Amino acid sequence: MKNFFNLLFVLVCFSIVKAQQAAVVSVKYEELEKRIQQEKDKFLVVNFWSTTCGPCVKELPHFMEVNNKYAGNPKFKMILVSLDRLADMEKVVKFIKNKNLTAEVILLDDIKRMNTWIPRFNKDWDGNIPVTIFYKNGQKVYFNDGEMSKEDLEKLVEQNL
Repeated sequence: MKNFFNLLFVLVCFSIVKAQQAAVVSVKYEELEKRIQQEKDKFLVVNFWSTTCGPCVKELPHFMEVNNKYAGNPKFKMILVSLDRLADMEKVVKFIKNKNLTAEVILLDDIKRMNTWIPRFNKDWDGNIPVTIFYKNGQKVYFNDGEMSKEDLEKLVEQNL
């Protein structure tokens, strides 16, 4: 019985640690590009958002449901790219905890060069968020400009896994 409680305690602690990211890494565009390339063997969902963007915050629970559903699939990965300011890092970390964000969160600290890197992601992206880009085998397969429904997100993931 004692072993059961010890195991249960370890599992609960592991779940909490896994569910919430303790620290957020801040990167420049080139580092984010390399990070995306590292996942070329997966179906990769990259969502650009901000804590101050109403539609972004509204869609995040859908993204977390889908992320949690496919988290055990080795061919799936979700990265949430925060466009908040580096000065707001503490706010972003609190937001992650409060909203129970389970996907990897990266802060893109490269706002001054956004006119350079935005068209590299998609030539038609005007800089508004939320934006979600889907990659399969390292290649962009879909660009979604604006808020996504849970149904549309799930459909895209299911079609590509």
